[in-house]
Amino acid sequence: MAGGSAPAPKQDEHQPHPVKDQLPNIAYCITSPPPWPEAILLGFQHYLVMLGTTVLIPASLVPQMGGGNEEKAKVIQTLLFVAGLNTLAQSLFGTRLPAVVGGSFTFVPTTISIILAGRYSNIVDPREKFERIMRGIQGALIVASTLQIVFGFSGLWRNVTRFLSPLSAVPLVALAGFGLYEFGFPGVAKCVEIGLPELILLLIFSQYLPHMMHSEKHIFDRFAVIFSVVIVWIYAHLLTVGGAYKNAPTTTQFSCRTDRAGIVGGSEWIRVPYPFQWGAPTFDAGEAFAMMAASFVALVESTGIYIAVSRYASATPLPPSILSRGIGWQVITYCSLSSDPQR
Repeated sequence: MAGGSAPAPKQDEHQPHPVKDQLPNIAYCITSPPPWPEAILLGFQHYLVMLGTTVLIPASLVPQMGGGNEEKAKVIQTLLFVAGLNTLAQSLFGTRLPAVVGGSFTFVPTTISIILAGRYSNIVDPREKFERIMRGIQGALIVASTLQIVFGFSGLWRNVTRFLSPLSAVPLVALAGFGLYEFGFPGVAKCVEIGLPELILLLIFSQYLPHMMHSEKHIFDRFAVIFSVVIVWIYAHLLTVGGAYKNAPTTTQFSCRTDRAGIVGGSEWIRVPYPFQWGAPTFDAGEAFAMMAASFVALVESTGIYIAVSRYASATPLPPSILSRGIGWQVITYCSLSSDPQR
């Protein structure tokens, strides 16, 4: 018999990825969650991360709809409430991955087209215009979410995901991240003296301090967002009370001051969003088809994100049926509550 070593056994593709095998910087995975105190802090930090996009969407859309600070605060509250319910539904019944569901910029261009529709241009009362547009957006979202529910729970999307490979998933994840630059960096440019220090501190806490201090607890890099946000907010508040923007233009004051957003003053202490809170939804065929196209883009984007989350969590590679189920569950909540689009 000829000598030689036996071929290595082929690894089953449905077995979990070994923890820290290819991703050595990942401290926690799906089978080894952090302790509760650290989990609460990390959850709050993730809330801060998604709070920016959650506030940015209503802040840019509600004024175009005729709404003021009160309406803006209600939309933000609804987004946060529905994001929490959707995340719980996804974690318990969907893909069961540690993925947070939040507002999606994919729906923003379609929503703007609804805002600029001719059937709302003749409404004089700003509050009535806001409510009418919200009801139109709700109707379009209900139709679009129904499309995703059908794709998810019927198994149609399962047949599509069978052909997805890592080569096709990487562009999906990359494009999802690159799309945020279009909205993030213009916001930083509106107040460079606040945005630039935030970016610098975030890089220092997450990239440089851990290597300089050689600590095994990973405090600064793990909680870099909390440290940088607290420091920069205190710095911005000192500039505000010190009169640095006393004679600045209105746009600069709105972007840089800590007391000009009007969201906290316009919101209620306790408020629970409920279905059809702005009235019965209205339906328009053109708006519904446009929102369905945006929904299909979000469907593809979410699929790539689920694949990336499963890999980072060292989970078993997601079968097509689980991906399809996750797509179906991620729209159940916002369809029933008729709030702004979620992802």
